[in-house]
Amino acid sequence: MALDKNGIAKRIAAELQDGYYVNLGIGIPTLVANFIPEGMQLTLHSENGLLGIGPFPTQDKVDADLINAGKQTVTYIEGASFFNSAESFAMIRGGHIDLTVLGAFEVSEQGDIASWKIPGKLIKGMGGAMDLVAAAKNIIVAMQHTDRDGNSKLLKKCTLPLTGVACVKRIVTDLAFIQVTERGFELRERAPGVSVEEIIQATEGKLIIEGDIPEMVL
Repeated sequence: MALDKNGIAKRIAAELQDGYYVNLGIGIPTLVANFIPEGMQLTLHSENGLLGIGPFPTQDKVDADLINAGKQTVTYIEGASFFNSAESFAMIRGGHIDLTVLGAFEVSEQGDIASWKIPGKLIKGMGGAMDLVAAAKNIIVAMQHTDRDGNSKLLKKCTLPLTGVACVKRIVTDLAFIQVTERGFELRERAPGVSVEEIIQATEGKLIIEGDIPEMVL
């Protein structure tokens, strides 16, 4: 067994705290908005100029003019504000975002992240990721532990162009919850039904295992 995309997002949501300003990247990170703990007060930020994103809309609430940075339709909460992207990036670059959740192609054991380009493939651009990893106080990566061919995406060194250097703090994959430390990847939790041995086999980078590793509670 392993976590699906919603499971990864739900585990990341458990890392949220009251009062946080949070930016959610495209892909799995956007799903975190659907799992914010009841009663928690935080504000979701989007690079395209929205502060106060709500959960994804039901079909009858879709507004084609209301989108996030990934061009997905969203909702907004009471007290939300709209502004241009220059002001939005000023918030990022000014260090006002407490937590950024990003997807990634690769993460190294030093906390480097490669998330914006695969050589030889057409891309639309790097988006806001480089600003986010340079300025955010805390970065969590949401990703699959291996690629489609079973190759590890948690590496000794990234092979793809880097988005940021030594910036990732935590990683939630379909197999595990991992803390990035000076010593390497520290295994903190394993996904329900996943063994430590499976995680070891799926991790190329240095994996630190100390004591019994608990199963995630979702």
